[in-house]
Amino acid sequence: MTENNIVIEPAHRIAAFKPYFFASLAKNISELKEKGIDVIRIDMGSPDLPPEDFIIDKLASAAKNKNAHGYTANGGTPAFRLAISNYYKRRFNVILDPATETLGLIGSKEGLFHLAQVLINPGDLVIIPDPGYPVYSASTKIAGGEIYTLPLRAENKFLPDLNEIPENIAKRAKLIWINYPNNPTGATADLSFFETIVDFALKHNIFIAHDAPYVDICFNDYIAPSILQIPEAKNISIEFNSLSKTYNMAGWRLGMAVGNKDVIKLIHTYKSQLDSSHFGPIMEAGIVAMEGDQTWLSKRNQVYEKRRDIVVKGLREVGFELNIPPAAIYVWAKLPQPFTDSYKFCADLLNETGVSTTPGDVYGNFGKGYIRISLGTETSKIEEAINRLRTWIKQ
Repeated sequence: MTENNIVIEPAHRIAAFKPYFFASLAKNISELKEKGIDVIRIDMGSPDLPPEDFIIDKLASAAKNKNAHGYTANGGTPAFRLAISNYYKRRFNVILDPATETLGLIGSKEGLFHLAQVLINPGDLVIIPDPGYPVYSASTKIAGGEIYTLPLRAENKFLPDLNEIPENIAKRAKLIWINYPNNPTGATADLSFFETIVDFALKHNIFIAHDAPYVDICFNDYIAPSILQIPEAKNISIEFNSLSKTYNMAGWRLGMAVGNKDVIKLIHTYKSQLDSSHFGPIMEAGIVAMEGDQTWLSKRNQVYEKRRDIVVKGLREVGFELNIPPAAIYVWAKLPQPFTDSYKFCADLLNETGVSTTPGDVYGNFGKGYIRISLGTETSKIEEAINRLRTWIKQ
């Protein structure tokens, strides 16, 4: 029988895309492990600690309900959306209508991607921070949008300088992304910054997307705000949040979009064409997480704080330049001399010591010369990883 080979032409919008960095990294790590190398991963922002038992217990008990295994409401059950609203009232004193100003997501990452698909037409301009989470750029490119990168510099505490945006760019821009507490830098923003960017957006008719999954991982008495605490923010912004980092539920894929009701409706409509929402018992457990005992979070944050201090001390001892992050689960550090190439540094470190870190270039051009270290690994392993790194650099 003759074989007929056909040529599969990918859609132009994805043909040039490379695999997501962490997918490629996982393949490399798997090969090293097969060779017997003890790999310690301090690269990916996935919490290693579990949720509290009462959250897991709720999932288990809810799953035993014989009526719990059908489809659920797209965008979250009314009870789940009410829990989101209650969380924002308790945490930020922000009032949200559960039915129109909240939306459950299959992890906040899908919402980040969906936003560009519902707002951006080919040729529309999006302002994206650099360094920044890669989904902001990828979703814009797939939607056919154009990107203007806004630098986040150490001398400005990794906050964007809105005065750097040329007037012609501000006039064209349709969407601007911000993210505080920040990934990858761990930087924070106060309410005065949010006031400034809301004023800027209202002046230029630019919609704001605030990616805020780290607001509940804070250290040294710092409390992260929400952009929705600014009175006019709902008119011009949406905020994405997640149970992944707050409640150690990354694999559960429970996220939320809150804010401007018109954009919430657009995302909801888009989602209705793509998915059939969550398994109900997962949402029931998410409700318990948001409305139940919150005291365990401070103890969890103390674990991250201890890990942060181990990393900061170790990196500074071998010449890295860095700020001590007051929030999030990352340490962002500038390479010591004579190192300059982040990709090469991370690749050599992994291959020669088994320690996996993330090159700053993954997050944009202004990430060159930096690395990101995640605190989502067992404390003893972080200590071992930093010891290996220090020894390797001192050789």
